[in-house]
Amino acid sequence: MLYYLLHLLRDHVSGLNVVRYITFRTAVASLTALFLVLFLGPWMIERLRAFQIGQYIREEGPQAHKAKAGTPTMGGLLILTGILVPTLLWADLTNRNVWIVVLSTVAFGVVGFVDDYAKVARKRNLGLTARKKLAAQIAIGLGIGSTLYANGHSTQIVLPFFKKLHPDLDMWYIVAAALLVAFASNAVNLTDGLDGLAIGSTLIAAAAFTALAYISGHRVFSEYLDLLFMRDVGEVTVFCGAMVGASMGFLWWNCYPAQIFMGDIGSLSLGGALGTVALLIKQEVLLFFVGGLFIVEAVSVMLQVASFKLTGKRIFRMAPLHHHFELLGWKETQIVIRFWIVAFIFALFSLTTLKLR
Repeated sequence: MLYYLLHLLRDHVSGLNVVRYITFRTAVASLTALFLVLFLGPWMIERLRAFQIGQYIREEGPQAHKAKAGTPTMGGLLILTGILVPTLLWADLTNRNVWIVVLSTVAFGVVGFVDDYAKVARKRNLGLTARKKLAAQIAIGLGIGSTLYANGHSTQIVLPFFKKLHPDLDMWYIVAAALLVAFASNAVNLTDGLDGLAIGSTLIAAAAFTALAYISGHRVFSEYLDLLFMRDVGEVTVFCGAMVGASMGFLWWNCYPAQIFMGDIGSLSLGGALGTVALLIKQEVLLFFVGGLFIVEAVSVMLQVASFKLTGKRIFRMAPLHHHFELLGWKETQIVIRFWIVAFIFALFSLTTLKLR
């Protein structure tokens, strides 16, 4: 919205021509998101406390988490505000890709809100059943995949390390898209278990996707790196920048000891946003490198469940993986910072793959 106003005034006010550059609007969107979340944080925390919307801790978890009971949750509302408002202010809203990622993020946020609300209403750490949650996520994913397919979005898959190998999934791309965003959404959700862990890791992944979105929408850079040039995808960079700023701002309130938790409304929407961005910029496979930490956390749960069902034995003391290290005696802050380092390594490696072709 501000983009249009300033764009109209560019011929009358010296310097406003800068708003036509995606890099400038991405930086401003990131700063807008950061200061918006910092400003609204105390108000949101107090509102959630007033409505007694606190976190319920499961009995079988690490006992140290019992002290966190009652901490305001559903802070994902703050994250969504920090992402959506700057995007609507600074992005070109005539761009279809912007609306796809915005509506996708909101849709996953709605699923998370219903799940969080059910937990609060029941006063237990028990919201939607896993089957209902997954069905909703896949339904949203099918909607995204169908929309992209109907609008002529490329159904080719870009594979890291292979310059010319781009398998075409055709209509199966819709199914692949649905599974990808559902998996990404759940992976971030499973990572959200320690103060600052999920949001800090999201910050790193979003920063990597900010660079990737800009490169994919830039003809010269995309051709130089042998990526599929996506003509209108550059505006998604503004959304990614807003996600970086919102994550940074929320980390201020969510770092140890957390004053607010994001809840499923935050983790599901962030995961869905990352998955949708990966689809839009044609980096579906690279998502597994950019968000490598999320993948490791999700796979640890899958391995734990499979092992217990097949052999009756557990691989880890507790899944997801961060709880395993808690039970080994690592301090929460040690786990979070070390996992951030791992997330940074994954994100950095994903960017290096652009030249390893």
